Amino acid sequence: MVLKLDELMVIYPQQIWIELTAKEQKKAWQQIQKQEYSNAATRWNAYLNCLCLNSFLNWVAEDPDLQENLKLWSDEASLPSFWEVVNGIKLSFGNTQLVLIPTDKSYFYEFRIPQEWVDIPNWAANYYLAVQLNLDEQSMQVWGYATHEQIKRQGMYDRIDRTYSLDKEDLIEDLNLMWVAQELFFAEKLEVKTLPTLSVSQTETLLEQLSQPTNYSPRLNVTFEQWAAIVANGETRQQLYQKRLLHQENQYNNARNLVSVGEVNQPKVYNLSLWLQNIFEGGWQSIDRLLNTEQRTLAFQFRNDSVLSQVPVKGAKLIDLGMELKGAALILLVGMTQEVDEKVAIRVQLYPGSGEIYLPPNIKLSLLSELGVMLQEVQSRSHDNYIQLKRFKSPYGKSFSIQVALGDVSIKEDFVFFGTSPG
Repeated sequence: MVLKLDELMVIYPQQIWIELTAKEQKKAWQQIQKQEYSNAATRWNAYLNCLCLNSFLNWVAEDPDLQENLKLWSDEASLPSFWEVVNGIKLSFGNTQLVLIPTDKSYFYEFRIPQEWVDIPNWAANYYLAVQLNLDEQSMQVWGYATHEQIKRQGMYDRIDRTYSLDKEDLIEDLNLMWVAQELFFAEKLEVKTLPTLSVSQTETLLEQLSQPTNYSPRLNVTFEQWAAIVANGETRQQLYQKRLLHQENQYNNARNLVSVGEVNQPKVYNLSLWLQNIFEGGWQSIDRLLNTEQRTLAFQFRNDSVLSQVPVKGAKLIDLGMELKGAALILLVGMTQEVDEKVAIRVQLYPGSGEIYLPPNIKLSLLSELGVMLQEVQSRSHDNYIQLKRFKSPYGKSFSIQVALGDVSIKEDFVFFGTSPG
């Protein structure tokens, strides 16, 4: 049963409910389309933050009981450099600062705050607001807030994705307490450790490493201290943002130059025999290379999978289903074991990308025969870390296809194994 906005306001009277009209959603999307981002996931993150920011500021402006002069902590032009790499928006009113952390996850059971907003001295704030956006139901809910001291004292720190988390029951629901506190008391001085100073050569090396094209934020690819030192400084953060855009544009142009006019619409059949020589193409890469560049969340899942450890040859590819996944990427994994009867045993798994822990529900992973007949299919449920097909064998020279689909959108990858010494 889907509840309407006014019904939800009765059930949760202490919380803030804001209507997200189709007009407001369109306006935010148009704002983001005028900005540049290096991949679909960061653009979606920017859209959620922009929609959250606009809606919250409108709500404050329309409330006659609130006389707060809320303003952006940073200038508006620098917002893309933040949203390219992290989730959240910092606002200030008087000497007090707050951070909005939006999410569009359908089920809210904990408040996760990126470490940057807590442990970078000039980013830290007095208050952190948990905001859930339901785009389908056109509503935005502020579950409550937590203080910086509460997060450091009570929050659970996750070393894998570098976030602090609080159960939603630990949040203070009544925002009036926050407004009153900032009027009656001086803002507390936040206790945050200073960051190390990087040399010029260290900065240049990190900027080059972090600017390489990825379908996710590179925030987990170096130590937190190194990362924080780069993004805390407005100049180096802007350099990182510009470099990521440039690298992404160069990669796109190179890919276009490699494809001849006659090949554009031709399906590519990948020769698994080349994988035995560590030769990958068409966006596929070795699992080792992926683990060196992908987020730690994914690396942790792969390295703790006992099935994968028994498969000698593994290739992985980032799958983008566009707006169907709201900017999130998927990781398609194909593992291969060569057998004595001129066949290869194949394992296929699908993982979440973009730093997510769970796959979105209702994604279908399918095995198709050479003639396109469906041989296997599995569908993701809520809270699936990954899904996989049953192990199957493919004869020498006979092709098969793996398909990933959500709704009406699908991507198909075709494979064949010719062996190391055919004939």
